[in-house]
Amino acid sequence: MIQQIQFFISIQLKQKRSKLIVKNGGFTLIELLIGMVMAFLVITPLLGFMINILDTDRKEQAKVSSEQEVQSALDYIGQDLQQAIYIYDAKGIKAIKSQLPQNDATDRVPVLVFWKRQFTKEAFDVKVSGISKGKNDSFVYSLVIYYLIQDNASNDADKIWSDQFRIARFELKNGISNPDDPTKYLKEPDKGFAMFDLTGIKGTLEDKMSAWQKNGDYDLKANQQVALIDYVDKSKDASLNRVDCTTVFTDRATTSSSTQDQKDKVNALLVPGFAAPNQYSTLTDLNTASFYACVDSDKITAKVFIRGNALARIDNQNNAYTAPKSTFFPTASIQVKGRGLIGGQ
Repeated sequence: MIQQIQFFISIQLKQKRSKLIVKNGGFTLIELLIGMVMAFLVITPLLGFMINILDTDRKEQAKVSSEQEVQSALDYIGQDLQQAIYIYDAKGIKAIKSQLPQNDATDRVPVLVFWKRQFTKEAFDVKVSGISKGKNDSFVYSLVIYYLIQDNASNDADKIWSDQFRIARFELKNGISNPDDPTKYLKEPDKGFAMFDLTGIKGTLEDKMSAWQKNGDYDLKANQQVALIDYVDKSKDASLNRVDCTTVFTDRATTSSSTQDQKDKVNALLVPGFAAPNQYSTLTDLNTASFYACVDSDKITAKVFIRGNALARIDNQNNAYTAPKSTFFPTASIQVKGRGLIGGQ
């Protein structure tokens, strides 16, 4: 009987010892491998999903930034053009291109060139018997040029611009005449500035404005070109065509098939001029339809188009235009009529 009890107790002790060993023994290698595989199968799709969300968010932010900058640039150009008294078409720019600053530069092309009459508040003192009676306002004429610029080593040594195009603005201002002596200035005009001649040159208004010539050399340090927008698309694609300007100015379409002079006027609507008979630039790399305008000089009206490149903000290599990625190339336009009056006082 005692032997049976001892045998039963020994069996119970062995079972408890076996359970304790199993309990404290940890995972087997197979269990660890299975756990790692399951974790990999669960975590990998989640990581891919998160990376995709972050990449999409980055692209959307770049697209929004490009859209906002393109629209802001157009708004600025629109406000500028509202003060225009004369806008040069392609024929006009071709006539005066040799008079423009850096006219022989191989990295830029003038797109918008116009004269404006700008209000200047408190331009000069009003004096009676040598005593100041306050300040009076005035108007100042200026020549404004918007360039499409392609960066190269000479103009971007500090690498501050993108690998795309940018738009820069240049303004040449007249001085403020002395009301007591119109032959003198209270404020001198910018170097190189000269007023257009409406009396000494015969012909139409177009002839007179196209005969404008600068007065000496420019001071490009004092009158620097100011960048308006970067990341203007430089892609070349067969689908990136300019609009037909006769669809913007429909009255020109009815005369396009008559006399050669009228045909030339239709061709002159599109700026910049890369094609005969109004070609004024041979820089084919800038001929990408990313910044251009339809200009009717007679109506002092222009419709301006800009196309940005959002992909270039996040990828310096694979950012050329393709149809599936067209949403990352925001395009906008604005049509403006100048409200100024040429020769007005």
